[in-house]
Amino acid sequence: MVWKDSQIGKFLDRALLTPLLNFLKQGLSPEKLALSVALGLLLGTFPVLGSTTLLCTAAAILFRLNMPAIQLINYFTYPLQLLLFIPFIRAGEFLFNQTPIPLDLVQIFTMLQTDMIGAISSLWLTNVRAIVAWSLTAPLIAIALYYTLVPVFHRLAPEKSS
Repeated sequence: MVWKDSQIGKFLDRALLTPLLNFLKQGLSPEKLALSVALGLLLGTFPVLGSTTLLCTAAAILFRLNMPAIQLINYFTYPLQLLLFIPFIRAGEFLFNQTPIPLDLVQIFTMLQTDMIGAISSLWLTNVRAIVAWSLTAPLIAIALYYTLVPVFHRLAPEKSS
């Protein structure tokens, strides 16, 4: 494959795919790995910046998941969280029939850097709407991802000797 020969492909293979396969080799069940990946992706896109590590930690404890696996996915999901942040805001504005606020991600970061408390107080309702939009879409994607990954991880898991 061409992408595997690229620098990005080599990085993803070394930093993401190999560790996931190693979790299976170490005895993590395909179901637990699939749930770790699905929840890591789900919670990693939560539209509250800075909250995903704590959310993934709580999910790992609650569901007895592999902490490194869920945090690995959370780490790799961060760019996706940034890409989806404004779309979740826009979806929330649409759901609540609100006029879109004229903001982009750079402006939000600037607001947070210059006056964090002011930014939080002026954007909290917008963020709540984004969370509602996320809560309507992300779980469906996570469920679909889980049921897609379970058979994939079963095929990739080493065979157990009897």
